[in-house]
Amino acid sequence: MFTQAELNALTTAVSNAARVLYCLAFRPKANTDTLLTPPLQYKELLLLVNGDHSQQLFTRGRQINSLIEELALAGLVTIPETLNLDASLNGEQLLLPLIKKDQQYMPLHQQHHAMHRDWQPDKAVFEDIATLIGLIDKSYDEQNVGEFVAYWLGRPESVLSPYQWTQKFTYSLKNRRTATGYQAVKKVGSQNVVIEPGIEADDNARQLVAKYAHKPQSK
Repeated sequence: MFTQAELNALTTAVSNAARVLYCLAFRPKANTDTLLTPPLQYKELLLLVNGDHSQQLFTRGRQINSLIEELALAGLVTIPETLNLDASLNGEQLLLPLIKKDQQYMPLHQQHHAMHRDWQPDKAVFEDIATLIGLIDKSYDEQNVGEFVAYWLGRPESVLSPYQWTQKFTYSLKNRRTATGYQAVKKVGSQNVVIEPGIEADDNARQLVAKYAHKPQSK
């Protein structure tokens, strides 16, 4: 049985092929404890999304990846940090973050609204989603929120639940911090992480200090 969060996400702008993939391939066999799908098998998935069409609409794994990307944008699927939609996902597993029933967040799924100027992410939801998708640096400021609000104010047709707005905000932070060219002080794994201002000696500096620390002074 689907959670309310799943039903809400499935009614957003995703294609029917993506819904078939989620409802018939991913969800029925997902592990509700680990939130993981079974290993993906492109051959089986292609047969499923093509159905009984005499002309096959989907013939390649990259087309399945496009459907997965739709589901990820809707918040139904999370792609683990080690995977890439530009590469083959055959034999890999995905996360389904909305399959876990959590009564704490039920009120956040029951109402929907367009973006407004005073919007703020729900802190508890942000923490949970950030942990689930592997966002290392969980700090954000008013500029991050303001840029997100400004973007979605220009798209008044987008009407989401409070949970989904926070979910989108969390994904936007991660996408920005994993993007090429993002400037940060420190990099952890594949993500750039902004650290507090301070002085850090690099390896060369440490070697110089070690070299001259015990060198006798000339007289």
